[in-house]
Amino acid sequence: MMGRSLIITRAGIYHTVFLSAALALLFVLPLLLTVSNSFMSEGEIKNNYGAILSGAESPGAAVDRYANLKFIPDMVTIKQYYRVLIKESQYLLMFWNSVFMVATIMAGQILIASMASFAFAKIDFPWREQLFFVYILVMLMPFQVTLVPNYLVADWLQLIDKAGSIIFPGIFSAFGVFLLRQFMVSIPNQYIEAARIDGAGYFTIFWRIIMPMSKNAIAALAILVFMDNWNMVEQPLIFLQTASKQPLSLFLSQVNLMDMA
Repeated sequence: MMGRSLIITRAGIYHTVFLSAALALLFVLPLLLTVSNSFMSEGEIKNNYGAILSGAESPGAAVDRYANLKFIPDMVTIKQYYRVLIKESQYLLMFWNSVFMVATIMAGQILIASMASFAFAKIDFPWREQLFFVYILVMLMPFQVTLVPNYLVADWLQLIDKAGSIIFPGIFSAFGVFLLRQFMVSIPNQYIEAARIDGAGYFTIFWRIIMPMSKNAIAALAILVFMDNWNMVEQPLIFLQTASKQPLSLFLSQVNLMDMA
């Protein structure tokens, strides 16, 4: 009976692994298709995806045939990579603009949000719950509601058309405080009490106990912050007028594949 159960368990494991691998391949296929198609020439792209591209140029136009999905190009070329990475420096310039902005926002928000979350979760001070409720209200406000106040503050600080107009609102976002605070509340207070008995202060408790125990939540926050700020369009479109200071997300939103040579 035990041997039969072991066989059934192994069969279930194999089925689960096979299903997981199939689903993973299904999700990876669009990425593989994009990478392989990036080595196609302009003529081959038009032949395979001309119907879709013509429909994108003329909204509402009927597509008379299906796209021809190909994973292996007929003729491999790196001409488009040469144009984007070497011949035209705008792509790399905006890429490093995005790296600088996003990396700064990630580091700043993790630091500020973790300290604020520790205070809200583990330090008892007057009006703590009321102040956290205000954080929740700010987080629930749409971007359009805070756009005008942010612009006025940035203009008062003379940050318009500077990276700081994007970085500072991102660093002091209320979402990170909410996310980390909800996790830190679940950390047992016995750890903190034991550290206080040993003479540790709040900074030592925060840095040596709370931060290591919150690394999973911090990793999740870093991923969410990266995804949110790497694809930002509205903020740089409004606050950054100089094209050389804008992030890559604005450049990609203006790329026309039919003009790539």
